[in-house]
This record gives sequence, structure tokens and C-alpha cells, in this order.
Amino acid sequence: MAEEMMNNKQIILKHYVEGYPKESDMEFKNSIIKLNVPEGSNVVVLKNLYLSCDPYMRSRMKNLEDSYVESFTPGYPITGCGVAKVLKSGDSNFQEGDLVWGMIGWEEYSIVTPIQSFLFKIHDKNVPLSYYTGILGMPGITAYVGFYEVCSPKKGETVFVSAASGAVGQLVGQFAKMLGCYVVGSAGTKQKVDMLKSKFGFDEAFNYKEEQDLDAALKRYFSDGIDIYFDNVGGKMFDAVLVNMKLHGRIAMCGMISQYNLKKTEGVHNLLCLIAKRICMKGFIVSDHFHLYPKYLEMIIPQIKGGNIVYVEDIAEGLENAPKALVGLFYGRNVGKQVVMVSRE
Repeated sequence: MAEEMMNNKQIILKHYVEGYPKESDMEFKNSIIKLNVPEGSNVVVLKNLYLSCDPYMRSRMKNLEDSYVESFTPGYPITGCGVAKVLKSGDSNFQEGDLVWGMIGWEEYSIVTPIQSFLFKIHDKNVPLSYYTGILGMPGITAYVGFYEVCSPKKGETVFVSAASGAVGQLVGQFAKMLGCYVVGSAGTKQKVDMLKSKFGFDEAFNYKEEQDLDAALKRYFSDGIDIYFDNVGGKMFDAVLVNMKLHGRIAMCGMISQYNLKKTEGVHNLLCLIAKRICMKGFIVSDHFHLYPKYLEMIIPQIKGGNIVYVEDIAEGLENAPKALVGLFYGRNVGKQVVMVSRE
């Protein structure tokens, strides 16, 4: 078989990063790729369509040890969740023309092993394909597992969501409202706070940057305390929440974006509340729960098509704009789920 050689634009990590990431930590580079499946191989050749920008990717820019996720390799393409089209396949579960989502390179074309890349075939195409980087992809099942499986919510409970306008938070809030909970979210701009209430249906929301006293802010919205906290930020907000939890409250530890760029992470002072209030706090990694993905789709797709769930995306066009989009996450520039469109097919 003749080898098919193609130009392949890529986003390369130049070096490990300290402090806040910069666009200059990454390089837009052109390379050559062979779009072939070696005989006897089970790899899949992909044309990449959409890339997902996610906060956890910041930790992969460090030289990690004993982590649940591997570091990026300097000099090689960044990897992350994305949507792609199968061009060629050595795996009988995937055929030419299939649309898939999973872990792919930040490049125009990728060659992956389906099992290692957590590759899922896309069956329902009557929704925007970009949704498979968000509500129908990793952030969606993260919100589902963290809220329903970790927090075991009940109708009428009080729920607080930090980073509530992001890819995961906007869904957690809507899931809680569907269940009949009282929901408050925090975000970092007036636009995002307004969106939480007007678009996503949160009962209340506040701009944490305008609050001098987070404890007082939480008491303003939760006079009787918080049953469930879905934590995406960690740090000072987490510390303030501990004091305001109810007896037997539940905390889902999903992310800690406030800590990712610090050389030395902040300490927590109110952990005694876990004992005194009998709080159940649990961290979780979404890849441990991918077996629930079909169950999640059964729940969420009818809600999307019925107009009961709203999902907001912030789409940057062009692979060359991916570094700016990723860096923007850590400055709160994105409004909704940050996506990069590589190709329209």
C-alpha cells in the first residue's frame, strides 16, 4: 500500500511551565504525518474537528509524579479530549467515516489506539458535534457522576456550585434545579453571574471577586447552610464553604483551578468541620466512571432535544488559536465551555 503523506499542523508544548501558562509556552508547528494503518495494527487514523480546553490540562504542563494523569512531553503535541472523523481503521469497532470523541492530539490529524484514547463512537448526530467536547463528552459525565453519584442529592436540598458558568458547573446547577433543589453559583464576572440566573436558572449567583468576605457571602445566600457543594476551585472558597456546610453535607471535589498555577498551594484551615458536621467529602476522576456513559446519554439527550437543558459554548476558530483559548481559561476569559474548532470536516 502506498504511504499517504500529509502536512499536519500541531500545537507543541515547548517546555514545562511554572506559574500561569503563556501562549509562548506553546508553539504552532507544521510537520508531516503518514496517514496509514500498519498491517496487523489496531490503530485508528483521525481527522480532528474540535478540541476541548479543560482546566486539568494545566497540571499536565508540569513534570508530574504519582499523578492520575501523565505530563505532556515537551517537544510533542499537547493532547486532550476532542471530536474527530475516522479516516482509516485497524480496529473492527471503528469504520471509515465514523465520528468519535476521546483523547486526541492538538493537531490536524492523529493516529491513536482506541482503548488508550478512551475512544467513543458518536451515534447521535442530531446535536452540534462540538457538544461531544462538553455536555455529551467528558465535562457532561463529570457533572453527572459528581452530582448524582458522589453527592446523592435529594429534592429540596441546598446546592452551591463554584466556577458555575464553566463546562461542568453550568450542568451541575441545571441538574440540581431539575431535581427541585435551591441552587447558588459563583463566577468571576457580572456577565457570568447574570447568565447563571437568566440562562441556566440558578436561584442566586454572586461574583466572588467582589466579595471581601466569602463566609459572609455564603451566609447571605445559605442562611441555614449548604447540603451539597460541588467544588471546582478549591482554595479560599473551599475553606469558607466548610464553615457553612450543614450536618451530613456532601462535597464533590471535582477540580481546584485556583491552585493550578501556584508554586505552593494554599492551606486549608477549617477541616475540623468535616468531623464536627459529619461531612462526606469525596474526590473523583471521571475516567473511573466511563462505564456510566451510556446511562448518562439516555438521561441527557432527551433533555437537550426537549429544550430542558441549556449549554453555552465559547468556540475559537482555527488550531493556531488553541494556545490563546487554553490560556484564557485561567484568566476567566471564556464564557461557557471553551472549544477550538480545527475543521468543519
